[in-house]
Amino acid sequence: LNRKLKQGDGCTFLRKLNRKETIISERTWIKPAGFDTGVKTYNSLTKQKEPLVLAQERIATWYSCGPTVYDHAHLGHACSYVRFDILQRILSRIFEINVIHVMVITDIDDKIIQRSLEQNISPTVLARMHEEEFKRDMQALRVLPPAVYMRVTDNIPQIVAFIKRIIGNGHAYVTSQGNVYFDTQSIGNRYGKLYLTVSCILGAQDKRDPRDFALWKASKPHEPHWESPWGQGRPGWHIECSTIASSVFGSQLDIHSGGIDLAFPHHENEIAQSEAYHRCEQWGNYFLHSGHLHLKGSVEKMSKSLKNYVTIKDFLKSYTANEFRLFCLLTRYRSAIDYSDASMSEARSTLSTISAFCHNAQAYMQGHLQCQPIEEGILWERLSATQSSVRKALADDFDTPKTVDAIMSLIHHGNCQLQPTSKMKKKCEVHDSSGVLNNVVEELVHFRSEVRKFALSVEDQAPQDPLTGSEIQKRHPQPDRVPLLKACDAFRNNLAPLGVHIKDRGTNSTWEITRRGETRKN
Repeated sequence: LNRKLKQGDGCTFLRKLNRKETIISERTWIKPAGFDTGVKTYNSLTKQKEPLVLAQERIATWYSCGPTVYDHAHLGHACSYVRFDILQRILSRIFEINVIHVMVITDIDDKIIQRSLEQNISPTVLARMHEEEFKRDMQALRVLPPAVYMRVTDNIPQIVAFIKRIIGNGHAYVTSQGNVYFDTQSIGNRYGKLYLTVSCILGAQDKRDPRDFALWKASKPHEPHWESPWGQGRPGWHIECSTIASSVFGSQLDIHSGGIDLAFPHHENEIAQSEAYHRCEQWGNYFLHSGHLHLKGSVEKMSKSLKNYVTIKDFLKSYTANEFRLFCLLTRYRSAIDYSDASMSEARSTLSTISAFCHNAQAYMQGHLQCQPIEEGILWERLSATQSSVRKALADDFDTPKTVDAIMSLIHHGNCQLQPTSKMKKKCEVHDSSGVLNNVVEELVHFRSEVRKFALSVEDQAPQDPLTGSEIQKRHPQPDRVPLLKACDAFRNNLAPLGVHIKDRGTNSTWEITRRGETRKN
């Protein structure tokens, strides 16, 4: 709060503790009528879990606040976008909900103008550059794109019309300086649906009430501007989201999402002006907020203003998109999350365990992995129980940590049965002329595997996963044995064009021959 006041943005929210001072108002949440998804989600409007009910059967209208494109996106942004991407995928794939997602791109605002002046380039050029970079970052993180991205500057006429109607409805006023403000007093005690009482310190001198916020800002010298009935200017921050969401979804929205830092003042003001425009009791039915990402040991969120951030591009030089996604899955989406090398190592280890199980299971099904007889009945029972547990956890406010635990338990029991035997069973007698070739390849691959095992052996063993016994971290061979590994890789690569394909799984290897549409495996 002190930092915000020093920076001059002047907004803070205060909860009044004295019940006599607390405003009891028309802030009661109205449970929607419609299609019950069977999911319960934490609703910031009620501060508790509520049944997720959609206006249309199996269709969720979803609006999210996108980036303000004046700089590189960082890992704190990525965390929020990946978490909500996970929620949307859960709704789509587990609960068969068609999510229609719209995201705004804020391409005109004070920060963009300031940065363009510092870099001596057009605000439009700056915004387009970082918009494209943001989209590339999201693609690299495997975040599904929304149904549509909508830029603020492409919707200025709609924003002007939206403001005119709010004024006409008696909920905004024009000042002598050409600014337009929302009149918070005009909606009585309905202002503050996300926070009980709100107080704004500092602000423009031409406002009637400190809580009032700008819908339209009169232009200043050397700033981008557009024509309006109130003179040249540009939109305020909050009005863009209300206008764009309403232009697509109308007077009712199922889900609105964003980081917890956007709850006030941004989402609070969106609610006020949208309900004033539509003259409705409840515009957005569910507000979902993701927790902040913190650097380990710090109470501060990762942010550009604090200069404690890691760009997405730099992060992906060290870790993969799937490792970051699993990192996000290990905590509840609305909880704060600590970022550190240790937490990323945990995610990497968990993902490695999952991948190893999938490879081993595939190898077993293809006959490449010889192991003790599988008790399929037990595995089917555990699979059914896990499916039930996963669905139950995800229906409880998208509980991904509990889901991961259930899946890892299933993998543990699967790995217990996929233990390879000490010796490969002898191949059956071959009756065709290719039998000699198969035996030769088998001996070559076996010899190569022995060489690789020797090259990969180290004096100090890496720590092991307690569930599977597999190594958590990749083992590093002794320097003098690296040439052996390179020779093994070259041998494998040289055989591939000849139709002999070798696949390495840890210290074990499998092979197959493909020739004239024929495939032989071992």
